[in-house]
Amino acid sequence: MLYRSLRHLDLFESPDPRSTRLATQMAQGRFLSFLETAQRDRVRLVEDGYIAWLNPSDRQYLQPMPPDFSYQNPAVDYATIQQAIPQIVDYIFSAQAQPHEYLWGGTVPPSYDCSGLIQAAFASVGIWLPRDAYQQEAFVEPITLDRAQRGDLIFFGSAVKATHVGLYLGQGEYVHSSGKEHGHNGIAVSSLKGEDRVSQFYACIYRGMGRVWGSYQPDLNS
Repeated sequence: MLYRSLRHLDLFESPDPRSTRLATQMAQGRFLSFLETAQRDRVRLVEDGYIAWLNPSDRQYLQPMPPDFSYQNPAVDYATIQQAIPQIVDYIFSAQAQPHEYLWGGTVPPSYDCSGLIQAAFASVGIWLPRDAYQQEAFVEPITLDRAQRGDLIFFGSAVKATHVGLYLGQGEYVHSSGKEHGHNGIAVSSLKGEDRVSQFYACIYRGMGRVWGSYQPDLNS
């Protein structure tokens, strides 16, 4: 059975009710299913298949859907995605213009983490991406930097795993939501060629580029 959220909800990394560390957030209007119940409810978000823990006190904000209701992300072709890039860019810069800060697990206004911002920007035009940076990297079509264009995704991390993602703007510049220690504590533009401390930090852990070619279709049976 699926449930629709009537408001923005926080979801957590741990079933321990004492833990306040976010895993992600559920925007109003999204769907989830329950996997099991305990001190916190283990749930799966439908649009990206993401699994996290919900506080039972937030069940009051979930609307049960009819038993025969089903959901699937709309299919989106590559041409439609390219046409939507200006709106995706506008979403990010509109989010930047609002008072905000970096929020681990943040996917709803006003504060985002890196992959939450990217997911939310694409979702705003009906294109769903996986939740985390390494999942987004696995989903997109890898491309070389010399082929990169505005609206592609740019990834950072170790040789093993992507841990950070931004939206490429062209000419080596990208916009991203980065943290306090090595970043801007929010949304800002950096450059692979920049001399500021944030740009230099991320240039050292640059992994590669990727192009969004469709809308993610999670396997909800896995």
